[in-house]
Amino acid sequence: MKRRKALGLAAGALGLPALPAGAAAEVTSGSDGQKVLRVVFPVAETGFDPARVQDLYSRTVTAHIFDAPYEFDHLARPVKLRPRTALAMPEASEDFRTWTVKLRPGIYFAPDEAFKGANGQSVRRELVAQDYVYTFKRFADPATKSISWSSIEELGIAGLAELREKALKNKTPFDYDSPIEGLRTLDRHTLQVRLTQPNPRFAEKGLANSGWVGAFAREVVEHYGDKVMEHPVGTGPFMLTKWRRSSQMVLERNPNYREVLWDAEPAADDIEGQAILKQLKGRRVPLVDRVEVAIIEEAQPRYLSFLNGQVDLLALPQEFVPTATPGGVLAPHLRKRNIRSWRVLMPYTVFTMFNMDDATLGGLEPHRIALRRALGLGTNCERMNRLAFRGQAVPAESIIPPYCSGYRSDFHSEVGEYNPAKARALLDLYGYVDRNGDGWRENPDGSPLVLKSATQPDGLSRQINELTQKDYDALGVRIEFVTAKWPENLKAARAGKLMMWLLVTSATNTDGQDTLGRLYGPEVGQANLARFKLPAFDQVYDQLRPAPDGPEREALFDKAKRIAIAYAPYKPLLHQYTDLLAHPWLSGYRRPIFWNDWWHMVDIDTSRRPPTA
Repeated sequence: MKRRKALGLAAGALGLPALPAGAAAEVTSGSDGQKVLRVVFPVAETGFDPARVQDLYSRTVTAHIFDAPYEFDHLARPVKLRPRTALAMPEASEDFRTWTVKLRPGIYFAPDEAFKGANGQSVRRELVAQDYVYTFKRFADPATKSISWSSIEELGIAGLAELREKALKNKTPFDYDSPIEGLRTLDRHTLQVRLTQPNPRFAEKGLANSGWVGAFAREVVEHYGDKVMEHPVGTGPFMLTKWRRSSQMVLERNPNYREVLWDAEPAADDIEGQAILKQLKGRRVPLVDRVEVAIIEEAQPRYLSFLNGQVDLLALPQEFVPTATPGGVLAPHLRKRNIRSWRVLMPYTVFTMFNMDDATLGGLEPHRIALRRALGLGTNCERMNRLAFRGQAVPAESIIPPYCSGYRSDFHSEVGEYNPAKARALLDLYGYVDRNGDGWRENPDGSPLVLKSATQPDGLSRQINELTQKDYDALGVRIEFVTAKWPENLKAARAGKLMMWLLVTSATNTDGQDTLGRLYGPEVGQANLARFKLPAFDQVYDQLRPAPDGPEREALFDKAKRIAIAYAPYKPLLHQYTDLLAHPWLSGYRRPIFWNDWWHMVDIDTSRRPPTA
């Protein structure tokens, strides 16, 4: 629920609508003998143009269609990068400002009508270094309206921001053909990127997210124009062949996909990883022919779709944890069906966003800061975890999630404190008192204090709302909930139209700085949904980027976290586990930590799948 710069946003609730009657037969028949992987999303996708989508679910689809130069190893823990379209790991200069990537020749885009020769006949289109130059430039093109531009800008590619400013200033079309220092092709298959400042983590942050910086062909964009969001064409293992918006997506094997043999590097003592490697090593990927994605927003029909064999793998909704995995152990009735389960702590942070531009809740005035901090102190995260998340989380002490730099399990702060008495005292001290005796506090100026929180129409959101209502009632603070679909709330949040909203952020690489981008001034309206603007924080954030990993950088992380805690534009709540269930006919699965692409790495044993499934 990344920012994606290196973050994705995911729905604050992991609920998913039942397949309509008859759809299951259409989606799951496999009558043509193909191997079909069936997965489910809890919220609707927004589209498939990597430069214009930021949500986790759309990025999961695009990660299987497009190719970045590098990827995370499917089995390696701790995580490690490996080449994807590149021949080898990148060459970096000593100052980490120049990065050279040699691409593998003979990689081709999926067939599409956008690729035509001089005689109008379709041609096979090879991936070249210029495609990555074009991909990066698309983020800078004002006409693209990329919500991730600030994340690309932050990478510091020399000359890219200036090229964008030229188009904006002169009100002329973006000049894709204008050379810039930061993006050069040394030959047909060699890309060189030059940065304005050192970035030791550039390979991971700028070259290894296929759902974000996967190569996009210029011909495709020019052919489809405004419809390119509906026509993703990449060099990845799958191609989109069917899309019913907010209902179903079908991806099929890319017939032009290069020869890639299944391989990974699990640790020597990784029993599960070594077993997967032994079973699948050397087989050509993708192992399945088709992937079918259903959108099921409510938890119960989503769970039933798995039990009925209509979905192969399920992220278990919190509501069904006591039934399916009581005490963290797979229930006997599921073990009898040879269903497997995993519980994995993920780099997710559940948090409440407060709009800093809101007239009631925002601002840097002491009384507004006190209000936000009081709401945080009055939120019972332990109860929320126990009752709503069914114990599938651990308390958060900052917004930075596990597995990321800047996260420390021994870091403790006010964020992890539940103290309603202290919260009420803070509200009293700053003038939030009940003046008319109706049981509700007013603003310091005597006007009514009414908070309005965005929410979604699913079971988990309703449970969280009920618990939040109790917490705020205990403080004497009135709150109302305004329900809309998650994509609608995201759009409104980016526009600064929501007062507050509970949602989840997920990291897509190991650098915790990306999560802190939610407080970075230039990210307002994009990752920075709280619209927090504080020069002192931005200064620390800018110092983090070139700093090498080590104690000094960790000290900067702690300083940034303390500023975030003091001003409270967000209330971090929990870091989530995900419980996963898989049918016995699915093999090769391991829950990714930071990345979204795994569909091509798993297999379906059609002989074990019941014919009615």
